[in-house]
Amino acid sequence: MYLDAYSLLQDEHDALQPYEALLSLSDDELDVEVADAGGWSARDLLGHIVLWQEAALATARELAVGPRSATMERLEAQWASAPEAGDAMNAEGIARFRAMSAEEVRAAFKTTAGELRGYLTVVPEARWIKDAKNQEYFLGETADHYTDHVKELRAILAALGR
Repeated sequence: MYLDAYSLLQDEHDALQPYEALLSLSDDELDVEVADAGGWSARDLLGHIVLWQEAALATARELAVGPRSATMERLEAQWASAPEAGDAMNAEGIARFRAMSAEEVRAAFKTTAGELRGYLTVVPEARWIKDAKNQEYFLGETADHYTDHVKELRAILAALGR
């Protein structure tokens, strides 16, 4: 558990940095599906990371102005609604990013994490750092989530000779 916002934000930033290697891939390379990455492409992985950053960003916006987040409550209830609900949510997100241009995907990746960090600096610490449930939620959508997908990141980079 983190005791201060700065440490969490720094660890989140550090955990995300390796994914920036995907930004230098060509448009064609972004769409190469890699078996060792569960069939995901770099586009899929970038989109998946951004999808959950967006969820955290919406939550941060709500917590900046009030003590609870309807977004967090809705997404957690949806995720818990059925064993396959999380897979469906992820599939919908990946489909959205597959429909975007490569530049739009890159732009979303470049901006969403920074916007999230910015919002978290104005959320009272009592609502996220000192609230164990909310802190766990933000970690789950960011730093811990990035760590969960390092295998896919490495597989994609290796398959593309990077």
